[in-house]
Amino acid sequence: MVRVLIPSGALGLNYDQEALQRGIAARPDLIAIDGGSTDSGPSYLGRGVSKYARSSTKLEWAGLMEARAQAGVPLVIGTAGTCGTDAAVDWMLDITREIAAEQGRPLKLAVLRSSQAPETIAKAHAAGRVHALGNAPEITGDTLLACSNIVALAGAEQITAALATGADIVIAGRTTDTAIIAALPLARGCHAGGAWHGAKIGECGALCATNPQSGVIQIDFDGEGFTVTPLAEGSHASPHTVSAHMLYENSDPFILFEPGGHLDVTAARYHALDDTSVRVTGSTWVPSERYTVKLEGARPAGFRTVAIALLRDPHYVANAGAWAEDIVAKCRAKVVQRMGLAPEDFTLEIRLIGQTASFGALETRQGDPVELGAIGIITAPTEAQAAEIGKMLNPYLLHHPLTREEEQPTFAFLFSPPEMHMGQVYEFALNHVLELDDPMEAFRLEVIDLA
Repeated sequence: MVRVLIPSGALGLNYDQEALQRGIAARPDLIAIDGGSTDSGPSYLGRGVSKYARSSTKLEWAGLMEARAQAGVPLVIGTAGTCGTDAAVDWMLDITREIAAEQGRPLKLAVLRSSQAPETIAKAHAAGRVHALGNAPEITGDTLLACSNIVALAGAEQITAALATGADIVIAGRTTDTAIIAALPLARGCHAGGAWHGAKIGECGALCATNPQSGVIQIDFDGEGFTVTPLAEGSHASPHTVSAHMLYENSDPFILFEPGGHLDVTAARYHALDDTSVRVTGSTWVPSERYTVKLEGARPAGFRTVAIALLRDPHYVANAGAWAEDIVAKCRAKVVQRMGLAPEDFTLEIRLIGQTASFGALETRQGDPVELGAIGIITAPTEAQAAEIGKMLNPYLLHHPLTREEEQPTFAFLFSPPEMHMGQVYEFALNHVLELDDPMEAFRLEVIDLA
């Protein structure tokens, strides 16, 4: 049996201190926590930085390093620094060094790096070793070379190699959310389907339980399946809460693709052992014919300026869509005429907060809001151009009437000046996998001893 303790869905989201101590007292074999994902968009990958505050990360990581010392077991973090680039790994490594010095304990670290040189991936693409997934964009060598960062998602094999160094702490670059949990059970001969399925259920901590904010759960893996137990006071798991997590961030509730194969839970059975723990058996791991790892890449997509105006006049609230459409048309024409930009060189849109901010033209639900926020979003090749277009948009957002016959209205800006310059923005460029002959060939493993 292998027991894995998962303190939280991600480092930086906090965890229940009392529940963590219960987990340590239960003598786990491993403590595993995720460091991030692509949930918050391409900017973090594009820039190679974390979305979480350094102070929060350090505080929580110090608590987990102390817990690791108490338990005497390895501590693993995957997708360090939100995006898992080499720069983010170094950021996490720096925090770890600080804490180690403050706690005064010698440590052995294994650092797994996932960043890929764009030139290397471009060569692999030319050699036919980069394969598109469903609805993937068309890519060329130039697409890859334009990426500011590309990472490969490590699987269980790479985490197993890091653990095999005997490290006290593993700091991994981009990994699949499940790999850091499944690796040790797989290495010790636990049921493969159960290892991957349990890892999927546990990836977000207590999100598979009735108190998702508590964070801390324990998963026991064995030769037939796994058992999940939330550890916070009053938190319970049920067959419903556990089985439902296969739907989380997954398009197919029965199939989950990972490096080297896929998990099939079609025949899985969920059994409540009591009002807290759930036992799961029947999951299947299906190895693939070739070993692939997913690639994530982000590239610069111009510079952005945004401005927000507030509409409260009932006439303008009721006709905000037509008002915004007219502004966009007039302002775009002025940009083309006065700045010499081609229409395809820039984007300008107005999203209505409280009406269409989330889905834009795809919105189907209609209501009667009292107030709307009109957010102008401008993206242009340079920061100066984005700022210039923002200034052209400014008088429209402040005074534009619905018709010529109406008196000139005045709307409220949320800030003065209203234009907010967001700097360089990024977009995802890849939805592809990289074929490998050896699981470690796209990754680099370094061992560091901290005295």
